[in-house]
Amino acid sequence: MNQQSFLFIHGLGGSGPDHWQTWLAHELTLRNYHVSYPTFTNVDSPNKEVWMEELAAAIENTPENNSLTVITHSLGCLLWLHYAASQNKRLAKQAILVAPPSPKIILSEAKNFYPVPLNKNQLSVVAEETQFVHSSNDPFCSNEDAKTFLGLGLPSIILPNAGHINTNSGHGKWPWILDVCLNSEKMVQSI
Repeated sequence: MNQQSFLFIHGLGGSGPDHWQTWLAHELTLRNYHVSYPTFTNVDSPNKEVWMEELAAAIENTPENNSLTVITHSLGCLLWLHYAASQNKRLAKQAILVAPPSPKIILSEAKNFYPVPLNKNQLSVVAEETQFVHSSNDPFCSNEDAKTFLGLGLPSIILPNAGHINTNSGHGKWPWILDVCLNSEKMVQSI
């Protein structure tokens, strides 16, 4: 067994069988990594406090000596930001936050995820490396709103015309994210 763990945090509605998170979890499992891919309660009308408790349980179930990579999508990014803000210890080697929704436009199904805590120092405490992955035409986060995340000064990349980086935008099998997970030194490099 490899000494690395991967924890997936899905977004609103879950990720589904054709989503890149599901594909990536399968690929990493095939390579004998420890993979945790919990389905959070009430995926269509989430309660932040319940999801925080479920995330805490998933982190507690990570083998203690393993290096942890957290891979979030959409609302899962906001969950990680809230969880990170509530912690004061190192939890992960790296966190990859893919397609975070705008911190300025409240999603009616997830009102209690707002306001979004955005604290670079806190993110640096909980993960050695944090990277944001945005799309130039994400319907849930305009380029203007993405500047809020970019303003944190953490590594960020903007994929051209990748939509919400989900199944609808053609992100089922996504070799780039697998490469980033297997070669963490590539995380901060552009595509």
